[in-house]
Amino acid sequence: MKRSHATLVALLFAAALSACGGGGGGGAAATAASNGSAAAGSSGSTVSGSAADTGSAGAAGTGGFASGGGIAGAGGTITVGTSTSTSTSANASGALPSPAVTGTGAGTVGSTPAPSGSTLATGPTSGTTSLAVSSPGTGPRTLVLFDAPAGSEWEKLGFSYAVMLRNLLGHFDAQVDLLPVQQYTAGRMQSYAATFYLGAAYNNPIPAAFLADAATTTRTLVWFKYNLWELASDPQYAFAQNRGFSFSALRGLNAAPTASAPAPGFFDTVSYKGRDFVKYYAYDAPTNQVAADPDLGVTTIADATKATALVSITNAATRERAPYVVRAGNFWYVADMPFSYIGPRDRYLVIADLLHDMMGIPHAESHQAMVRLEDVDAKVSVPAMKKLSDYLFGKHVPFSIALIPHYKDPLGLANDGTPEDIPLAQATSLRTAVNYAIARGAQLVMHGYTHQYAAQKNPWSGISGDDYEFWDIVHNAPVPEDSTAWALGRLNAGLAEMQASGYSPVAWETPHYFASSLASKAVPQVFSTTYQRVVYLTSDRPDFSPHPGKDFAAGQIFPYVIQRDYYGQRVLPESLGNIEYDISNVDPSSYFNYSWQEIYGNAQYALTVRDGFASFFFHPFWLEAAVGQPGFQDFTSLVEAITALGYTWVAPASVQ
Repeated sequence: MKRSHATLVALLFAAALSACGGGGGGGAAATAASNGSAAAGSSGSTVSGSAADTGSAGAAGTGGFASGGGIAGAGGTITVGTSTSTSTSANASGALPSPAVTGTGAGTVGSTPAPSGSTLATGPTSGTTSLAVSSPGTGPRTLVLFDAPAGSEWEKLGFSYAVMLRNLLGHFDAQVDLLPVQQYTAGRMQSYAATFYLGAAYNNPIPAAFLADAATTTRTLVWFKYNLWELASDPQYAFAQNRGFSFSALRGLNAAPTASAPAPGFFDTVSYKGRDFVKYYAYDAPTNQVAADPDLGVTTIADATKATALVSITNAATRERAPYVVRAGNFWYVADMPFSYIGPRDRYLVIADLLHDMMGIPHAESHQAMVRLEDVDAKVSVPAMKKLSDYLFGKHVPFSIALIPHYKDPLGLANDGTPEDIPLAQATSLRTAVNYAIARGAQLVMHGYTHQYAAQKNPWSGISGDDYEFWDIVHNAPVPEDSTAWALGRLNAGLAEMQASGYSPVAWETPHYFASSLASKAVPQVFSTTYQRVVYLTSDRPDFSPHPGKDFAAGQIFPYVIQRDYYGQRVLPESLGNIEYDISNVDPSSYFNYSWQEIYGNAQYALTVRDGFASFFFHPFWLEAAVGQPGFQDFTSLVEAITALGYTWVAPASVQ
């Protein structure tokens, strides 16, 4: 939820007038705040079927990003019953698509392990052709299979997880084919260097051809979460004998949560490289809903000469331990779905690191850091920019500036009701600040064209830096003009303004990290590199309403460089978040703190990924005296703390 400099100044001015008993000149800005203007600092989030921005460092909406680098892609809920927890909603990175969480303990495994009170998912093969997607790359040929139970609301949930995995495989520039597992044909995996199966739908029937190949393949096969029992419990495959481990149980919550015992516990703590990665969990007593993904496939090592538990997971309440990642030669099993409820300290990082081993591409240990000065537009404070530039230059820290070329306030909410429109050529203060920074090593990132949409609130003020540009967040849909051609027009217009002023951006950053699929696909036609997080949609014209085949949005943070993502973009990571302050006395929506120490903690966790980045951004307006926060002190503390961790500071253009 980023706050534009102009809006923040207007709010501060309005607050000052109010404190003095005056009321003129601040009404429009105050109204903007009361209508839901965002707090300064973080990316927006979106909820499937509705829109929302969150100001906490906890769970964000479906596919979005929590403020300050918190949980991304959270959103699905589990309504807790007396004997079973039934998932009533889910998202591309959220809760379960089938009633597979037990409220009273573990489900048991026979031929089909159904937790108490659950029903079996069905998996007809019709209607899934459109989910088969191929993407180019120069790296290993890779197959990603996923559950797509046609005729259900969750048909595209597995596809959204597959897109997220496909993006991480873009770190290796893999050639990736995405395919519903129902469409698998015998022998297909033999033509790939590696195959991944995402068991996203509980008890989804798996084709016999896939089970037979999975039992005998000599190629790399990685199986996630559900449905391993279809292979492991069938005697004809002699799974435990051949692979050296067996499937024991499907575990969920230890008990049903209540208002008096809201956190009964589950297998939630993944241990890796000396750090504990704790899975997200929240319980809302009034609605009796859980936000979490507690299901875990519990396995047992039967022959340690054939199988090894590389990573373990602990049930914090019972202190039980179970394998989280098992390797048996070329066969891998990951016990849950690490693309749900991801964040900068989540087990998602464990899988991001282990992909090097799964793909057989052991990148060398290397840790780079980047810092970006955010939402720099025509209203930027020149003194703040000079102070930050001087500090970074003095510390020999390369940095970048997320520049908004064309400033707009069409409703005049930050200008006493008078609309403003300032192209870069007329933005004297902006060019002064940017030129000063460039002379001290700054590189420029184009951060939208206007970073707002039309002459309307989308959703907060219509002011550059506040609002979404390539997504109608009010209706959670593409804007009416949405097309690749429309997006290209805006990209090229912004680039033309920058070039006319003598500036050459090295990368693109999508406003609030959220654009339509068609807009995102336009970006690589203009920019060879992006520098951001990304929200991925399961169709070009998504429909998030509850219905069979509903769409999902998946918000994704990257710990390292993605050479080519699902949209064809090269992505440099912003992986840590940003400093936030509670200034709710001025702006009611800016009601939380996200300290530099929290971001430093995220940087410590990023070291567990062998080539993980420590990359964050900072808003220069936090230096302004009127805000009354220790912005500069905290900024410098964070830079120096990350340096002390051994990271090497790099400029975006130098990243390979």
